[in-house]
Amino acid sequence: MEQDEERRIIEAVLAGDSRAFAGLVDAHKTAVFNLAFRMTGDLREAEDLAQETFLRAYKKLWRFDTDRPFFAWLYAIALNLARSSLRKRKTRESRDAEWFEDRNREKDGNQDAGGPEETFLQDEKQERLQAGLLKIPARLREAVVLRFYDDRSFDEIAIILGVSTSAAKMRVYRGLEKLRKVME
Repeated sequence: MEQDEERRIIEAVLAGDSRAFAGLVDAHKTAVFNLAFRMTGDLREAEDLAQETFLRAYKKLWRFDTDRPFFAWLYAIALNLARSSLRKRKTRESRDAEWFEDRNREKDGNQDAGGPEETFLQDEKQERLQAGLLKIPARLREAVVLRFYDDRSFDEIAIILGVSTSAAKMRVYRGLEKLRKVME
């Protein structure tokens, strides 16, 4: 969604059209959920965090600076909620096994041309990568997730995390190094 379109929607919401906010939710719900899931590794928690992100964004929309990108502001809310959730959680290595089982069952019914072995290996790699992500510190994980799962530029990452561009680059680099060590 273009920044001008987002600005129009925000102005409509602030003018009293609360239904217009659904356009922002539709445009960003998948990315916010994916970010929350990559940060927590828990499907239900990610759903709750995504919902809470949009609820907080709606309530605080009047504080948003329309000259800045909406997604950066929204992602900052999502990241803060994920950080808070991780602090409350005793262990950071939990995964939602049910989600993985459902996903594998679904894939069993939808085999692609590569065959079941290839599908199994791909799923196994994704599961190992997610488990590895959950083992690196959250501040590095969020940078890696934003860069490689959300395909954000270093400048965008810097805005979202509230750091300089060089600090964003360093977090991504350090996150990849930690992930590499964990994966070995």
